[in-house]
Amino acid sequence: MPVETSQAASDAELHRRLVYGDESALAAAYDVYGGLVRRIALRVTHAPGAADDVAQEVFAHLWSRPYTYDPQRGTLRTWLSMLAHRRSVDWVRAEERHRKAAHTDEAALHAIPAPGPGPDEAVVDMERALLLHSALAELPLPQRQAVHLAYFAGHSYRQVAAELGIPEGTAKTRLRTALRRLAATLAEPPDTAVERGA
Repeated sequence: MPVETSQAASDAELHRRLVYGDESALAAAYDVYGGLVRRIALRVTHAPGAADDVAQEVFAHLWSRPYTYDPQRGTLRTWLSMLAHRRSVDWVRAEERHRKAAHTDEAALHAIPAPGPGPDEAVVDMERALLLHSALAELPLPQRQAVHLAYFAGHSYRQVAAELGIPEGTAKTRLRTALRRLAATLAEPPDTAVERGA
């Protein structure tokens, strides 16, 4: 008996058993074609997890709808290969849609402008900025320079020390002292400072 005829007979028998709900027929089909189906899925999806999912879907389809395979029209190998390829392509397309949708959502999120401060907040922020500017101006020059480099230019205390040509310990001390003075000055509520200046 030629190999093709033998394969057709074997496929027809497997198909008959599947139609009658013989679970051992599904196990036999998986033993013979499971590796092939997974290889096809992996070649298309390039994702082992997706290949496993596709293989599971293909054999679940064979089990739940065995009548969709017609032994008269070709081998079970060809039919399962075609089904694996189609399901894998569907997975790739779905992933691409998902990626595009996620990108669109992210772009839309970034496009939403941040809410600006209300009029009251703007006044308070301006008063704080004026207070900070005034408090900075009252610092001794060495401390003011250290604060400017660390907090406005974004330098580390090591970079501050290098920039000013002083030891790192001195830079730390200047920053710590300056921050204490600023904190004490800025601890007063803005309206008290305005009243005092009036």
